[in-house]
Amino acid sequence: MKISLGFSPCPNDTFIFDAMVHGKIDTEGLSFEVVLADVEALNHWAFEGRLDVTKLSFHAYTYLTDRYNLLESGAALGNNCGPLLIARRPMPEEAINNAVIAIPGKYTTANFLLSQVYPQAVNRQVMVFSAIEDAVLSGEVDAGLIIHENRFTYQDKGLVKLADLGEIWEQNTGLPIPLGGIAVKNELPPDLQAAIGRVMTRSVTFAMDNPTEALPFVRAHSQEMDEGVMYAHINLYVNEFTRALGERGHSAVARMRATGLTAKNPGSA
Repeated sequence: MKISLGFSPCPNDTFIFDAMVHGKIDTEGLSFEVVLADVEALNHWAFEGRLDVTKLSFHAYTYLTDRYNLLESGAALGNNCGPLLIARRPMPEEAINNAVIAIPGKYTTANFLLSQVYPQAVNRQVMVFSAIEDAVLSGEVDAGLIIHENRFTYQDKGLVKLADLGEIWEQNTGLPIPLGGIAVKNELPPDLQAAIGRVMTRSVTFAMDNPTEALPFVRAHSQEMDEGVMYAHINLYVNEFTRALGERGHSAVARMRATGLTAKNPGSA
């Protein structure tokens, strides 16, 4: 049976999905029609119910629990791995509140955290995450909210950190930062959902136990990314929460859902 599957070309995603996509594990007769897209595109497609299985931001998932069920494996959570607010030079809070800020998507967890820390900073401009650093450097925007591998490159470009939003979340909640997870459409038969969950767990386990096996697939989609950055990216976002959310992982997701944001107001953009 063929299942539509969406995830991003980022190293942590290609790393964990390699085994199931390329038949390196028992897929229980399932095959996958893969769509690679930026996480915000995946978020919007999830609202449309376009894919059977999809990576999505946990912020987006909080509005989609009636359409998708969260899988236990494949998530990106952790400590010291959250989004950073950056700029060309230091800015006081008043300036941040009035700044034009580039964000990687309205429904991203990054935008959710920005709304928690700087609720008055409503002048936001959505961009593909990989374009944000250059937009800040050129002066197109005053500040930028960076995620993924840009955590490792912004300083080399002369940019400065205004705030580590993930660090603030951890200090306030005592919980890991819930960035993104893997969800399956809940209209699929329960036995099929369970099979997909088992395959996902096998794929993650295979990747973590055989870390070099996925590298050709990771390299193929990491484009011109420096190999050191690629490995740092994987090591930061693939961890024990990726193997299984567990009690603390589920608590972090539940805490995000309990903030009171509604689907009508998921953070300005």
